[in-house]
Amino acid sequence: MVARTIRNAGFAVALGAVALTGCTKYIKRDEFDTTIADLRATDQKLQGQIDSLSQKHDALVTQLAGRVRVETGAHFATNDATLSEEDKPLLDDFARVIRDNHSDALITVEGFADPSGSAALNRRLGLKRAQSVRDYLVSAGLNANQVRAVSYGEDRNRQVREGQSGDAGRDNRRVSLVVDYAGVSQATAAPTASL
Repeated sequence: MVARTIRNAGFAVALGAVALTGCTKYIKRDEFDTTIADLRATDQKLQGQIDSLSQKHDALVTQLAGRVRVETGAHFATNDATLSEEDKPLLDDFARVIRDNHSDALITVEGFADPSGSAALNRRLGLKRAQSVRDYLVSAGLNANQVRAVSYGEDRNRQVREGQSGDAGRDNRRVSLVVDYAGVSQATAAPTASL
């Protein structure tokens, strides 16, 4: 009986040691709560920056499953790919937010045209517009490898004002900025100024 009690006590000690060893791989509740609080604070800060961009520049900003789209990155005159001075402040702010908070982000600059020219001409014009904005973002401090330019030309399913050109088609002659991958946020590492 004494041997059995010693054996049971030994078994209980061994079981306790195994249980304690297994518990060392779990995160402590206070560390978990701190991490969740940091993630929530980062999310609120980023949402504030998105809202600020939208209000400051009257841009339509949409967030979809890890993607952020700025619908009105820049607008262009008919048959022109020259970036206007009025669009540069939004692009400067956008580049600063990405550079300071999401240095690993991949940005797609989407170029569009109204349907006033041929489909081939509008595809080239959309690409020139996207490239002019891409070049500006790179000059504002973004890495050239993280910003790409694509053209949708006059694609009907991407027109804001379907079939419109001239003054009525201004919204069709634009670029949109898409953050395809938000990257690693540096917001918790070092606070940055808000927009």
